[in-house]
Amino acid sequence: MGLMRFDLGSADLLPYRSRFEQAFLSSYDGTVFPTRVEIHGNVLHCIRQKSDSGKLNIAWPISGFGVPILRTCSLIEREAPYVLAVELARGQLCELKDQAASWEHAGMLVPDQYEELYRDAYRDFVLATFEQHDPEHATRIANVALAKICHAENVLGKAYVAQRLQVRRQRFAHPPALLGCNLGEVPAEKLPGDYAERFGAAMISLDWRSVESEEGTYNWDLFDEQIEWGQKNKLMLVGGPLLEFQENGLPNWVANWKHDILNLQSFLSDYVETVVTRYTGKIRTWEVTARVNTGGLFGYTEDNLLALTGRMIDVARQVDGDSRVFIRVDRPWGDYQAKGKHRLTPWHVVDALLRSGMGLAGINLELAIGYEPGRNDARRMLRFSRLIDSWGSFGVPLHVTIACPSKADPDPQAELDIQVDDQQGAKPWSQEHQAEWFSEFVSLLMAKQPVVGIFWNHLNDAYRHRFPNAGLFQADGEPKLAWDRLKEQHRPD
Repeated sequence: MGLMRFDLGSADLLPYRSRFEQAFLSSYDGTVFPTRVEIHGNVLHCIRQKSDSGKLNIAWPISGFGVPILRTCSLIEREAPYVLAVELARGQLCELKDQAASWEHAGMLVPDQYEELYRDAYRDFVLATFEQHDPEHATRIANVALAKICHAENVLGKAYVAQRLQVRRQRFAHPPALLGCNLGEVPAEKLPGDYAERFGAAMISLDWRSVESEEGTYNWDLFDEQIEWGQKNKLMLVGGPLLEFQENGLPNWVANWKHDILNLQSFLSDYVETVVTRYTGKIRTWEVTARVNTGGLFGYTEDNLLALTGRMIDVARQVDGDSRVFIRVDRPWGDYQAKGKHRLTPWHVVDALLRSGMGLAGINLELAIGYEPGRNDARRMLRFSRLIDSWGSFGVPLHVTIACPSKADPDPQAELDIQVDDQQGAKPWSQEHQAEWFSEFVSLLMAKQPVVGIFWNHLNDAYRHRFPNAGLFQADGEPKLAWDRLKEQHRPD
């Protein structure tokens, strides 16, 4: 049994207990260890089966920057508790310096302001290390260092995005990645007339639950109209995700076959074959499955879900050999492994499918920010940058589907029973905050060469959708501020 102890430094931090309990340890390569967290007084106990070195990942309050997830350096187990804030400052400084060196080596001009902030933060960190005999005092100094580190990250990240976009826009007359949105269940006549001024693509969900809610009865009208509308507007169309490998992700009648996986596979294959055949020539990119890495459909093993996904990719490719087949990966950090219910990391899942030779053409990463702890919690922008780089190492095109809320109110049309987390960022979620985060994050994604498509999770809060309050239109039909900001992102210059 492995145990690491961390001194929180002050009882003032105990209001963040629920966040601290979501902490987990990871290895040097990012693999997440199943971790149980207990808090005894001011000391955080991280317990796991293996006794080995590891990095602690934990949401930590930073003045002016909310409660982002930070990470320590790799630490050994020892009897004396580590002063947590000091170790977080050490970890963030190392990541910041490594990233700056990597980008500078690639030709980036590092701003002088970054160098000044880094030096100031490093000086405060050193002072904190000398005060570790007094954890409360050391924590105060380290927290000052962390705020300066976050400021330095912002300066470095903005410089990287600006320089990368300048290079990419010199090479392309159009935006370096297509922007799109999932139309969901919005009728074609309710779709905004100026959609094509903001987006060059549209995602047609073609969710099996909507198409065939009753066995043998297909309802194509909504999607036929959406596709016709998309073609008239000269949009690139993406179909899917066709199958959701999570509880309640398939039509209710399919559960009758959950104990017969071979017959179930036949039903899944039949649906994929039917929908791809119907829209061959109109839709060239298909997203066949979602949540294969986290799902838990009918209690199937990860190997079962991998086999089903591989079969669905093969079916789509056999029907339309010219199409590109993607799968969706949610929670791509792999943090869900901390609960000990999953053996495979999201990278292992995708690697297995790519090696299978079934014809997987690309990956769609789903990122939802601003919701209760434990669901794609906020990271610093440089961590998002590294995440995209790590997924880009597979050498296949990436789509990224993003969502964040515009308010914390209850959302009756949201499928997920989760709460908006107003403490996660530097300020509560609002339309303005949503638009700011959207603009900043889309700019980062545009700067990444592997990213060829960026999709907003859903268009309108008035219709059934996954994440609360994350649409670009309010339930009353009024556009949100992010809708107006999209015009700026769509321009090539």
